[in-house]
Amino acid sequence: MSHIGSCFCGAVKVEVTGSPEAMGYCHCSSCRSWSGGPVNAFSLWKPGAVQIKSGAEHVATFKKTALSERQYCNKCGGHLMTNHPPLGLVDVFAATIPTLPFAPGVHVNYAETVLRMRDGLPKLKDFPAELGGSGEAVPE
Repeated sequence: MSHIGSCFCGAVKVEVTGSPEAMGYCHCSSCRSWSGGPVNAFSLWKPGAVQIKSGAEHVATFKKTALSERQYCNKCGGHLMTNHPPLGLVDVFAATIPTLPFAPGVHVNYAETVLRMRDGLPKLKDFPAELGGSGEAVPE
């Protein structure tokens, strides 16, 4: 199964294949600032499952930290994905791939939240232990 998404203007097309490794919400200040919202919906994929199908010449990258290489369209500024090389994962914004049934399983960096969400999902202080975080849960 594959899904095609695009940037805001449609100049860049992205394809994801298979199933994501995880889906959820990130509450960190960087994701909030980058997404322009109080929380960011993510889908995490192995790098081989994500391909730029067209418009690669319009993909620009902003690297704030060694953990995140944020990619966007240099024509419209539309956000596409964030490569996380140390984690071996690519976060394709859930809004970028509208045909993917979004099924969140976790909240990460909930210690930084500005929007409490009482949805029954696990709320992690930072990241899961297997991704280098504490794995510590915090109350809703």
